[in-house]
Amino acid sequence: MKLSEIKSALAGLKEVTFVEPSGKLVPAHFHVTEIGAVHKHFIDCGGTERKESVISLQLWTADDFDHRLGAQRFAEIIAKSEEVLQLEDLDVEVEYQGETIGKYGLEFRNGAFYLTPSQTACLAPDQCGVPASKPKVKLSELQNSCAPGSGCC
Repeated sequence: MKLSEIKSALAGLKEVTFVEPSGKLVPAHFHVTEIGAVHKHFIDCGGTERKESVISLQLWTADDFDHRLGAQRFAEIIAKSEEVLQLEDLDVEVEYQGETIGKYGLEFRNGAFYLTPSQTACLAPDQCGVPASKPKVKLSELQNSCAPGSGCC
């Protein structure tokens, strides 16, 4: 989800709700502790130089149970971040504390923001020796013997 999409969604809301991938609600007294531009410059396992940029949005919950972040205030925090940091309209990555800090994607549906699981992946599988997927073989089509190179295992 891009920053502009978050701003559009906030325009029609009074309350802000985040939902964890498990379906559990992020406690209503959450804080947005930071919004930042994150630029990553790296080399993948195949030796290719890469650059990625995202906007990081960090959520945190404390023991101040009376705290509530309304949609208008959230929009103001985003506007200040855009002004000070000169943010581009990039994808937003959400950091939220579970057993450790988790990084999530974000979707908006049914009036709520949903934290979506993110995955790691090899960016150069052809360069670093990641084996191709084994072909699926029907057991009924196998011969009685399993010889090396026959594809049965």
